[in-house]
Amino acid sequence: MPDKSEKSGKQKWVGAEKYIQLGVTLPAATFIGWIIGVLLDRWLHTGWIQFVGLAFGIAAGFVQLFRTALSAGDE
Repeated sequence: MPDKSEKSGKQKWVGAEKYIQLGVTLPAATFIGWIIGVLLDRWLHTGWIQFVGLAFGIAAGFVQLFRTALSAGDE
């Protein structure tokens, strides 16, 4: 049977996972939005869609950031 210190350590890692997720989600969403915009620019021979993709990526990252922060506040 695990002792309380081991269980507490696991709970700390589970709690830290949410904050690690916050640190990864925003840059990843920004990068993915930018890459999609660049690919669309190359396909459609334009030069402005990458900025729209970048903006959508940033917005998606912040939406996820706020969702995670609000769910952590409820606990």
